[in-house]
Amino acid sequence: MKKRLAVLLAMAMMASVFSGCGKKEEAPAEAPAVETEAPAEEEKTEVPAEEPAKEEAVVVNTVILKEADDKMLNTYSVLAVDPEAPFVDADGKAVEGVAVNTAGADALIQWLLSEEAKTLAAEYGKEEYNDTLFYVKEDAPAFEGEIAKATEETKTIRLSTTTSVNDSGLLGAILPVFEGEYGYTVEIQSAGTGKAIAAAKNGNADLILVHSKSQEEAFVAEGFARVLEGFESERLSFLYNYYVLCGPTEDPAGAASAATVMDAFKAIADGKHVFISRGDNSGTHTKEISLWPEELGITVEPESFADYTEWYTSANTGMGACLMMAEEMEGYILTDKATFLTFVANNGVM
Repeated sequence: MKKRLAVLLAMAMMASVFSGCGKKEEAPAEAPAVETEAPAEEEKTEVPAEEPAKEEAVVVNTVILKEADDKMLNTYSVLAVDPEAPFVDADGKAVEGVAVNTAGADALIQWLLSEEAKTLAAEYGKEEYNDTLFYVKEDAPAFEGEIAKATEETKTIRLSTTTSVNDSGLLGAILPVFEGEYGYTVEIQSAGTGKAIAAAKNGNADLILVHSKSQEEAFVAEGFARVLEGFESERLSFLYNYYVLCGPTEDPAGAASAATVMDAFKAIADGKHVFISRGDNSGTHTKEISLWPEELGITVEPESFADYTEWYTSANTGMGACLMMAEEMEGYILTDKATFLTFVANNGVM
């Protein structure tokens, strides 16, 4: 009997368990809300963004090896184009009907010879390069009179000039002052002196700003220049700086230790070290030719250096491009100091 009761009791308990499984569990009564202070918000500390890696400055390996030699003086002159000049085309045939803006040329030349322009030129680059890029000649002609403002007919001035005053940034720094004060627009054509002068002979310039005395004198002798009122000659020299002989830091020719710049050029030729020539009949090219030993016979003619092409490269291009070639080829080069300092400041890019 006891055994039977135990079995029934066990069965009842099992039934109770199974019946509870089908019922939905009632939610317990909500506990009364207890007000608690919210935990203080953690102060967020800003993690500084990682700075992008700085690009390493490009180191220019080309350096100045020779400068301030008497034979390295570089003088700049401005000349007005004569409207009655015997203009010719590229083939040497006469060109008729050339219009020269004499009033505009006069205004620009007068301003370039004014105290304002000379001061701007002399100060150009000093702060940026901690060096003097251009000097005013002590005996430079001066203009102190009134400069005519632009009219509709005279406002555009065509200036044909050498690459050194353009690539160095000088014209870009000073001409906006002239344009702003007097209302002119100066159109700059920049090339080597030979090409700059040729543009004027073709009737494509109102004035030239160049740096090759022999070529300037020929321009005058051939009847292409005129004398401005108040001045004594066609060729007005007012600025100067110095050419510099540059080359690789290693200086395999020993140019830096040579007694003179001509000795340095001889050492370059004797050792057949790479030399980059402008080769464009520019003022710089003319100066370079004058520094080679006479026995080499180097002139502007290609046949004169045909035997030297192993080391002598005639680039026939502007100063900036030639400097980039010299840097790439680890060669020597003659350049004006202003353009070289600009080249270095631009990390070897022009």
